[in-house]
Amino acid sequence: MFHNIKIFFLLLLLSSLCFGQSNTSTITNLSINNIEVEGNRTFSKNQIIEWCGVNTGSKIYPGIVDSIKSRLASNFAARGYEYADFDGTSMEYSIDSQTVKLNININEGEPSYNNKIIISYSDSTELNSSLTQFEFLEGEIFNKTEIEDAIINSLSYFEDNGYPFIKLVLSSVIFFRDSVSNSNLADIYLKITKGNKSKIDKIEIAGNTDTKDYVIERTLRLETGELYSQEDINELPARLNRLSYFEPVSEPEFYLNSKNEGVLLISVKEKQTNNFDGIIGYIPAVNPGQSGYLTGLVNISLRNLFGTGRAAAVRWQQFDRFSQELELKYLEPWLFNFPFNFNGSFFQRKQDSSYVQRNLKAGLQFLATEDISAAVFVSSESVIPSALANSPFTVYNSNALTTGVNLTIDTRDDPYAPTAGILFSNSYSFSRKTIYGPAKYITPELQTRVSFKRIEVGFNYYHELFDRQVAAIGLHGRELNGPSFEISDLYRLGGTNSLRGYREDQFLGSRIFWSNLEYRLLLTRRTFAFLFFDTGYFYRKAEPERNILKTEGFKIGYGLGLNIETGLGVLGVSFALARGDSFSDGKIHFGLVNEF
Repeated sequence: MFHNIKIFFLLLLLSSLCFGQSNTSTITNLSINNIEVEGNRTFSKNQIIEWCGVNTGSKIYPGIVDSIKSRLASNFAARGYEYADFDGTSMEYSIDSQTVKLNININEGEPSYNNKIIISYSDSTELNSSLTQFEFLEGEIFNKTEIEDAIINSLSYFEDNGYPFIKLVLSSVIFFRDSVSNSNLADIYLKITKGNKSKIDKIEIAGNTDTKDYVIERTLRLETGELYSQEDINELPARLNRLSYFEPVSEPEFYLNSKNEGVLLISVKEKQTNNFDGIIGYIPAVNPGQSGYLTGLVNISLRNLFGTGRAAAVRWQQFDRFSQELELKYLEPWLFNFPFNFNGSFFQRKQDSSYVQRNLKAGLQFLATEDISAAVFVSSESVIPSALANSPFTVYNSNALTTGVNLTIDTRDDPYAPTAGILFSNSYSFSRKTIYGPAKYITPELQTRVSFKRIEVGFNYYHELFDRQVAAIGLHGRELNGPSFEISDLYRLGGTNSLRGYREDQFLGSRIFWSNLEYRLLLTRRTFAFLFFDTGYFYRKAEPERNILKTEGFKIGYGLGLNIETGLGVLGVSFALARGDSFSDGKIHFGLVNEF
């Protein structure tokens, strides 16, 4: 009998344990269905729920109420309500309906006010003026975030005015009850260790094997003996990145040497600056008596000749049997060691068997600041029509002299894969064109001296939306004003650098506009995949006296692509479709992305 009783109690104990485990498991698998907040006066319900770290749908776990109380206490104390309590906070379980209600019951209490902010430092002469912002906090409700912001602002002020090694520490906060004013108060103690006031006495450059030191130093725009400024130091990597000579440059280091001299160390890693991009094809003859011909593209860019910053480029492109382009460029930086860049170029276009167009251009660019430059330029252009017998009229034999000005603002943090900044360019030019022939097309009514005005605007904006995800927006416009135009005068639209999804220079107009919208995903610092959407517009007015009809159109292109950083440079490849195209009609645009 006694033995049976023991077995009965043992079975009862086991059954109760099993029931308890099942009940606990049921509770911990529940989720919060409703949250109620009571007693709050100063802070909103949404703020308090956010501070709890839970929301409707959050899973229940052992100790969740204690965790919620701890988080609330921390957040209230950081905002001056360190005496708040949450004893009424609890969970209501309904096992049958599988619901859980969180009741947050708050007694905020009275806030604490900043009484005194006591700052200890060794030298008050230079620091008092920069710490006045703390005086404005006295009498305000204690707020940890506001005090931290004031500390950060003070540190930034010191670092920008010669104190790179300064330390500003929140030593302690003492809360107490003042019986006279019957209020809660807080005394805040700060300690400053400022270190020595520093200047940039030396600039050391490491990692450059080809690029001359003076090329880097003039780009920095720093003078030895300057007072240390962290704000200026933070801008140096972007300035060097715009040279396109180096891998992304890290922030410089600053230290004091054994002579107590301030040394700024610039570390760089050079990249390939001489690029070759090309593809050559041979098109065999189709008809008897014809010969085959070459087609393709050759693009050679030398962007840091002999490590001096000089640049040169050659581009040759054969479109078909009769059409080709040749372009030569040269850049002489910092002319006579002044912030002036001289650039010159030669361009020749052979259009079918219709005409040859040649343009010789020279410009002088003033580097006003590291972000802003202005330029003046002059160019001479000649157009020579085909001399084939019985050839129809195409263009006049003419010369044109053009003068103009340009303004550029470039705040991009990197020329190849910017994550922030803008690139704005605006130019205005005036051309005087003189027509010489062909004689058989020159009539008494023809104006042989014609003036043109050109306005060209470009704007690119870059913004990092999320980590490694960048939005890039480009807006570009060109307009040509004058009494009449020839084909050689018009702007060309379409292809890799403007409207993707269409042939290179497919459309002509006296007025063109295009936009580029890209969503980029950075795979490495200068390699990214992207989706794009391009639009383009072209317009040419009618000229009835020359039997020229008005032409106008709006085009759309879209697709995806990849910019890959290689040993030869940044290679851009994209697959684009025009509006109405099937997949098989898509066009592939590719080439090296060069910054000349």
